[in-house]
Amino acid sequence: MAAQSRAGLMVARLFVVLWSTGFIGAKLGLPHAEPLTFLSLRFAIVMAIIGAWVALSDARRLTARQAADAALIGALIHGVYLGGVFVAISLGTEAGMSALIVGLQPILTALIAGRVLGERLGRVQWAGMALGVAGVALVVARKLDGGVGDWCGVALCLVSLVAISVASILQKTRAADHPMRAAAFVQFAAALAVTAPVALLLETNRIAWTGEFVFALGWLVLVLSVGAITLLYVLIRRGAASNVASLFFLVPASTALIAWGLFGETLTAVELGGVAATALGVLMVNRPGLFRLPGRG
Repeated sequence: MAAQSRAGLMVARLFVVLWSTGFIGAKLGLPHAEPLTFLSLRFAIVMAIIGAWVALSDARRLTARQAADAALIGALIHGVYLGGVFVAISLGTEAGMSALIVGLQPILTALIAGRVLGERLGRVQWAGMALGVAGVALVVARKLDGGVGDWCGVALCLVSLVAISVASILQKTRAADHPMRAAAFVQFAAALAVTAPVALLLETNRIAWTGEFVFALGWLVLVLSVGAITLLYVLIRRGAASNVASLFFLVPASTALIAWGLFGETLTAVELGGVAATALGVLMVNRPGLFRLPGRG
């Protein structure tokens, strides 16, 4: 049991680090390709890899209902979530700020789970929600006042936040027992169906095949779309939706640290306070027992 617990902790930590690099990979590759063209290429390659894996293995197939569920989840968690983040970063939103906004996912997931799954939220959790939202609002306001990003990018990140939160609940409630490999193939096919038509209509589809772009594409395909997404689904299957979502409170700080080292993105003392407040708020929502006084709710 202890060994399983340690293994689970290692998987969780690895997931946080890998997930944080998704925002970095987007910023690294986007100077060389438009966002939805970049994503469509990524999804097509991932489909080929997972499709070959399914074809060469004894993976179970999906029923029609399972395929429909997988398509909806994939359209949300890959097409809408990643599409919103990539377009936002292409418009000038910093990787760290994108990660911070989407980092509210644990709070929104807990709120949705409370409504959908009937989980009662306590006073500590409501206080955490308020603190988390206030922290994000503080950082976003300071960045926008400083000329970093715009409201369009913020709005797209908020759409991404809703998409991944809803998708996480659906994955836990409707797709926990789906054959993982076959479901992943359908999910990425659905995501491609979301991004490719928009890319063909609104983008030039030009790609500069630089070494930097190839590295970013390879990293996002293999490490994020195959590695981190698989870890996310494994974690969701093993734990409650809100418990898995609590891992995301570490992502903004991790992303900000990596973005500072690679791109020189900075946070003032006030903005660091906002990041800390958001992380604390997320922790309060998903681990309220740490903050509850004896005999108090």
